[in-house]
Amino acid sequence: MFSMVGNLGLIVLIALNPHLHTPMYYFLFNLSFTGLCYSSVITPRMLVGFVKQNIISHVECMTQLFFFCFFVIDECYILTAMAYDRYAAICKPLLYQVIMSPQVCLLMTVGVYVMGFLEAIAHTGSMVSLTFCDGNIINHYVCDILPLLKLSCTSTTVNELVVFIVVGVNVIVPTLTIFISYTLILSNILSIPSAEGRSKAFSTCGSHVIAVSLFFGAAAFMYLKPSSASVDKDKISTIFYTIVGPMLNPFIYSIRNKDVHLALRRTLTKRSFT
Repeated sequence: MFSMVGNLGLIVLIALNPHLHTPMYYFLFNLSFTGLCYSSVITPRMLVGFVKQNIISHVECMTQLFFFCFFVIDECYILTAMAYDRYAAICKPLLYQVIMSPQVCLLMTVGVYVMGFLEAIAHTGSMVSLTFCDGNIINHYVCDILPLLKLSCTSTTVNELVVFIVVGVNVIVPTLTIFISYTLILSNILSIPSAEGRSKAFSTCGSHVIAVSLFFGAAAFMYLKPSSASVDKDKISTIFYTIVGPMLNPFIYSIRNKDVHLALRRTLTKRSFT
């Protein structure tokens, strides 16, 4: 409920308030959308397993795997785009409107979703080709890649290679992009003469750094290791970026955000007058 209300609330606020129609909030809109979608793919099925035997067909499992991969990969690159947006805003303020024009933002978003679709197809396609054994009990609360590999009767070498390459690219490339962006941002902030200016610049980046650390830390721990590692640790890692992350992101980005507070007050005021 926290995840649904928080993400839907942020989506509605951004859509209804013109002063939030900026590149930063455009990407935050997409981040809330993907978080809402992939937590919806995971959480309802998990909750069913708490009250009765959780049986899922092969087709349903592959469908869940596809959408899970699609939205998680989308979030990975949206966080990267948000880091680039902060770099452009702080380090290139005079060129910001050109660098982050509506056309550029749209192209970046299309690229994010195309990347998510292609890589989700790669993961799901390689998984469909496997033959599963009779003991088809998934030791997890979601049809994720590594728990499914443990049920295979055929060799999973190719699948593990696909996972390592795709996940490696999805962690290393965005991490490097974010690291370089924030290195340049930090260098620029430290050169600001006024303490108030430095504080304001830091405040615009703090929320994003927390969200990035939570997401990429859990994802790297989950996937960049052999499939023989402990499944129980996998479950804990998955909880962080499938349930905890989408639940916390709206609050991380809005608690100290004056623009969001203003939008909320305006929206509630309009409602009270109508």
